[in-house]
Amino acid sequence: MLLLRCPLPLLLLLLPLDSMPQKLPTRDEELFQMQIRDKAFFHDSSVIPDGAEISSYLFRDTPKRYFFVVEEDNTPLAVTVTPCDAPLEWKLSVQELPEEASGEGSGDPEPLEQQKQQITNEEGTELFSYKGNDVEYFVSSSSPSGLYQLDLLSTEKDTHFKVYATTTPESDQPYPELPYDPRIDVTSLGRTTVTLAWKPSPTASLLRQPIQYCIVINKEHNFKSLCAVEAKLSSDDAFMMAPKPGLDFSPFDFAHFGFPADNNSGKERGFLKSSKFGRQTSPKPRVDLHRVCIGNKNIFTVSDLKPDTQYYFDMFAVNTNTNMSTAYVGTFARTKEEAKQKTVELKDGKVTDVFIKRKGVKFLRFAPVSSHQKVTFSVHSCLDAVQIQVRRDGKLLLSQSVEGVRHFQLRGKAKAKYLIRLKGSKKGASMLKILATTRPNKQSFPSLPEDTRIKAFDKLRTCSSVTVAWLGTQERNKFCIYKREVDDNYNEEQKKREQNQCLGPDTRKKSEKVLCKYFHSQNIQKAVTTETIRGLQPGKSYLLDVYVIGHGGHSVKYQSKLVKTRKFC
Repeated sequence: MLLLRCPLPLLLLLLPLDSMPQKLPTRDEELFQMQIRDKAFFHDSSVIPDGAEISSYLFRDTPKRYFFVVEEDNTPLAVTVTPCDAPLEWKLSVQELPEEASGEGSGDPEPLEQQKQQITNEEGTELFSYKGNDVEYFVSSSSPSGLYQLDLLSTEKDTHFKVYATTTPESDQPYPELPYDPRIDVTSLGRTTVTLAWKPSPTASLLRQPIQYCIVINKEHNFKSLCAVEAKLSSDDAFMMAPKPGLDFSPFDFAHFGFPADNNSGKERGFLKSSKFGRQTSPKPRVDLHRVCIGNKNIFTVSDLKPDTQYYFDMFAVNTNTNMSTAYVGTFARTKEEAKQKTVELKDGKVTDVFIKRKGVKFLRFAPVSSHQKVTFSVHSCLDAVQIQVRRDGKLLLSQSVEGVRHFQLRGKAKAKYLIRLKGSKKGASMLKILATTRPNKQSFPSLPEDTRIKAFDKLRTCSSVTVAWLGTQERNKFCIYKREVDDNYNEEQKKREQNQCLGPDTRKKSEKVLCKYFHSQNIQKAVTTETIRGLQPGKSYLLDVYVIGHGGHSVKYQSKLVKTRKFC
């Protein structure tokens, strides 16, 4: 909505000359109009149109005045002032209009100076005043005729505000009406979710006007108007669309924009120069404030919140025809704390199995009983990668992502205690094995090459055999190879589901075992071994697995390989 504000001399030039004395065009000219008798009379003033919300800007400690005329007594009148991002002081007053005719009854207008004397020398009658940041109203079912003036002042900072005035408040109803109970109820509370419910606006349920509800979430305080919310957010940020069914809302950050800095403080700050929005040249801090419009439903779940955190929730009913809004009574709630997890104690040199839910967290503690120079943590992630953090007496020593088998050797400290934090994968549940020891030579996990794939040689493939190769290490380990016949429609997705590297040879059938052998090479470049698997059926598919078994008996499986024998030879 554009603010009707321009110098009256310019306004007069735009009107036809034969319309003198001119009337400011309003929706209801008989009840709400202004008679302009001289080009300079209301210079640099503002006129409030009937039935339209205007938006404007106040500079700190710089008052602004608006005018409107009510020509008939007993006229209904409603004025609404909406502060945005700062408290306002405002006052509404009225004074009598000057006599239009001269003492001689000629019907000619009185001289300008005489009219100005009659208005400016008389003290207007104050009808209403307010100081604060609430949306405040002046409503009268029978107002006297006169020249009304609205004075506004911001003593705190430069700020936005909105004004709406009408002489037909009963029929207009541009602001959505609140229900008899305008509170927001918290119906469900979790660690990361809050479910809200509220009663529908009578404007939607009874008057059948198009109403949508907009929710605002933040961690600081409740907001009393949507205008205050918009002042916090960027000027060009659009409302979010209604989310899909399921998770209602996942909060995200908005950029913050405002009025550009004015370096020419000595120059006059004209309205047109100061009212253009622009990006700040210096970066603004992130605004932790989120809003979403959800259509006309009156229950909503906010998700992806932080545990044990207080949030403030505000609800606004927005009339989509007028784009004007009314605030429900806001509420706040603190999400539940994270469930306290039992810390698992690790024993020196003993492998511990750990299961973690999807995106879950597990804590382990290792407290060596004797002094030590080094401590080694060996982690075997059975499925997807997991995140590991190790702290010694509160100090972070290690933070890594682990896939497969990894060994971490850290400097020890007398009487030190180690806290291990494990975070699961986003894809699904995680399983892993972990070993902590102060004896570096005691390694239950076998060493692995960087590449744990099995290579099949297509040219050596026959109707009854396949030849494969895999990499080893400089450490002498035992390797066992197993085969299993699978259907022809067995695919990579099925193979991926069976990629639990922690399942050892003891879970396999004896009939699936091909052979076991020891292998290593001091030259890492030559640490490769081949094996031909015989006794296979023509045209059949087989899944091959290689297990490497360490000195402590712990095994790790290489990546499975799907092969197929030739059908005709």
